Amino acid sequence: MRDAETRAKWQSTLRYLLVDEVQDTNATQYEMLRLLADPQAPRFTAVGDDDQSIYGWRGATIENLKRLTVDYPALKVIALEQNYRSTGAILRAANAVIANNPKLYEKKLWSEFGDGAPVALLECDGEEHEAERAVARVQALRAAGGEVKLSDFAILYRANHQARVFEHKLRAAQIPYKVSGGQSFFDRTEIRDLCAWLRLLVNQDDDPAFLRAVTTPKRGIGHQTLTGLAEFASKWKTSLFEALFADSLGAALPRKAIDSLHEFGRFVNDLQYRARHASGAEDAKALLIGWLKDIAYEEHLHDGEESAKLAAARWGNVLEFIEWVARRCGGEITEDGGRFESEKKSLLEVAQSISVIVSLAERGDERDVLTLSTLHAAKGPGVPHVVLAGVNEGLLPFRSDDEDMTAERLQEERRLMCVGITRARSTLAVSTLRRRKRGRETVAGVPSRFIAEMKLDELAVKVDPREKLKALRAASAARLEKEREALAAQKC
Repeated sequence: MRDAETRAKWQSTLRYLLVDEVQDTNATQYEMLRLLADPQAPRFTAVGDDDQSIYGWRGATIENLKRLTVDYPALKVIALEQNYRSTGAILRAANAVIANNPKLYEKKLWSEFGDGAPVALLECDGEEHEAERAVARVQALRAAGGEVKLSDFAILYRANHQARVFEHKLRAAQIPYKVSGGQSFFDRTEIRDLCAWLRLLVNQDDDPAFLRAVTTPKRGIGHQTLTGLAEFASKWKTSLFEALFADSLGAALPRKAIDSLHEFGRFVNDLQYRARHASGAEDAKALLIGWLKDIAYEEHLHDGEESAKLAAARWGNVLEFIEWVARRCGGEITEDGGRFESEKKSLLEVAQSISVIVSLAERGDERDVLTLSTLHAAKGPGVPHVVLAGVNEGLLPFRSDDEDMTAERLQEERRLMCVGITRARSTLAVSTLRRRKRGRETVAGVPSRFIAEMKLDELAVKVDPREKLKALRAASAARLEKEREALAAQKC
């Protein structure tokens, strides 16, 4: 492009240019625009928003927007202030937050959708409570009636690790979801391994679960043995697990292979029996930890990873999964610093509910699922109902222990907050934590400065979705009772 003749050729070929999301371009991309758009006779349209420049960590620079008016003095600036997505209450909150940043171009968002519902502030005891309130809000809005789909909801957060507790609570409530901007906790290899075992305990005819369990960890049952077993099962139209105990399997496989299969089959049957009789969180956890030792799963992780640190992290995921499964078995449970008593369930009952959710998720049907997403991955058309989670100092704005919060960093974090707010079309709930986890510690949570900047009328917006859900259910029950009474009166 430094060659004048080549540059002139491309300028005549690309006579009109359209550059979208200018605020997300880097220095090299801007230089390319300057070379293609002849300063003597520029013909280009650039679309951008200085309030949505959130990718500085990957080289994008808001300076490119500043340079446009300097490099092209005749540039005509048109402010696109009408918003076609969000209600007035949501846009007022966004305008109030972003007003604290220096402005390149003055603008104030507005819409014709009216005020709509006020922005709700959810004050939560900790991460578990926050996730429960988010789930309760989803359930309450769906119970309120109308055509409210799960795909109308998104829970947004600053960092990938925040998704995990929401995944746990959504699965407990059997609400399907997808994760955007990161990997689902339940899509990790080690978690899928353990889910395969649980599925096999529930349904021994689940061939994919059988194949994963019988080979993870390895136990001397190789590809040739499994191929022979599969051919035998196909011939007699039976599942792989049922086939391994067939009297006539000796005609298809050698004695040593059958002995290995029988050993595995007996182990699964014994584990199923113990899972049926392990009731409550304490017994379930003891059984699960013992099972992991029996199959040497921790050793399997270390053998499969070159990095001991990565293997330890994966083992940490396993222990967290075990803890979650055990808590679902009920009994006396510690959560967010408090102790609770709930109905005891057997480990096999809990495995049944988990296997149903896993099976539905593996079908890949994403037509009607809730979205979990990082704020950086949330750009797009938005959804009707948004929960913006973890709006605390240190999380949003994000700041690690070993770095300073510069003015530039704070401004980008504020723009990220604004992006999160304006993903909501109809309702927005912003949640903050009184206590939050930082590494292995639990520390006091400080509400983000951005909450104060939103200038919410706190008396009007503090809500408890669980109480709202109870009220809706009570009203529905009362309405049904009146209908029954009216029907009985007609019969008389």
